[in-house]
Amino acid sequence: MNPIPYGRQSVTDEDIKAVTETLKSDYLTQGPKIAEFEQAFARYIGSEYAVAVSNGTAALHLSALALGVEKGQKVITTPITFAASANCVRYCGGEVVFADIDPDTYLLDIASVQMLLEASPKGTYHGIIPVDFAGRAVDMQAFKALADEYGLWLIEDACHAPGGFFIDKQNNKYNCGNSEFADLGIFSFHPVKHIAAGEGGMITTNNPTLYKKLLELRTHGITRDTNQFENSRSFANGGQGEDWPGWYMEMQSLGYNYRLTDFQAALGISQLQRADDGLNRRRQIAATYEDSFKDKPFIMGQSGVVEGHAYHLYVVEVENRLGLYNYLREHRIYTQIHYIPCHLMPYYKQFGWKEGDFPFAENYYKQCISLPMYPTLTEEEQEFVISKILSFYN
Repeated sequence: MNPIPYGRQSVTDEDIKAVTETLKSDYLTQGPKIAEFEQAFARYIGSEYAVAVSNGTAALHLSALALGVEKGQKVITTPITFAASANCVRYCGGEVVFADIDPDTYLLDIASVQMLLEASPKGTYHGIIPVDFAGRAVDMQAFKALADEYGLWLIEDACHAPGGFFIDKQNNKYNCGNSEFADLGIFSFHPVKHIAAGEGGMITTNNPTLYKKLLELRTHGITRDTNQFENSRSFANGGQGEDWPGWYMEMQSLGYNYRLTDFQAALGISQLQRADDGLNRRRQIAATYEDSFKDKPFIMGQSGVVEGHAYHLYVVEVENRLGLYNYLREHRIYTQIHYIPCHLMPYYKQFGWKEGDFPFAENYYKQCISLPMYPTLTEEEQEFVISKILSFYN
């Protein structure tokens, strides 16, 4: 049996052809493939706008900047996430405040967030960053109601969940990251994600003002839009002529070079065309895991079969997690742990966070392990993984 990782990209001949054609074109960056990818992704997610960027962390950083996060502002997020979900606030000088997770869903617990908000005067907090962890959709409608009550903005970190969705009480379906309720949604195109572009990210929104701001921040704070220019035409022309010259541009804010390349966009477009097939396969794999581990005494919890789950990860909580992790490695099954709680990272501990602050998140970390989950995982490989887990505990 070949090595089985927890996640793996799938690159087809069609993907290679799409990239090769772009490499032979006139544009390697800032070309037409960027807008093509943005428009296709916005249609897929169901948002008005999409802005392609260099990676998911850049998407988070630009989102925080566009929403005006600044020194001293407090933003709430989950401790069970990749560090970038919190770091984006720190990049802007803001303060990260964690709240515990729901032990049944592994998502940011809205009741814990509400307790934080109720315990402080209105205006203490400025925003919330819920995370569709592992691919399970956050109830963004509920978070929107809470955010509106306290005058907060929302960023939905949907890096794990393109194609995921939740159903509201009126039986309406809402795609993860469609910005129906959040101000901004963000995605990642890292190789182990649903759509791989090598690296890359996307920001989605329905707000035209935020959309224009993101475009500017993505490219050094520079605009070429003549309607936004602040200097005079005379200055732009060097005093020669009345029209705006073709070379003229203005840096109007301190932005960044967070652009995506055209050949990455070409790969993303190609991968997007089969995203639903990959999503369906992930859900099949999840169903097999759930059936195999149902009622097993060594399983303390598992992702299970959940409507709308996108299954970037399939997580089980187990007894003797370290023993299982090492045993599987001996058989060349390379699982992973998602995640070490952010508040217990040395960087965040310096702000006063400590063990015992979030018991559900910390207990989850002691037991969680992410099993192999990717569309090209074969039935034979999955059965091998399951058999080794069962043999370890038996």
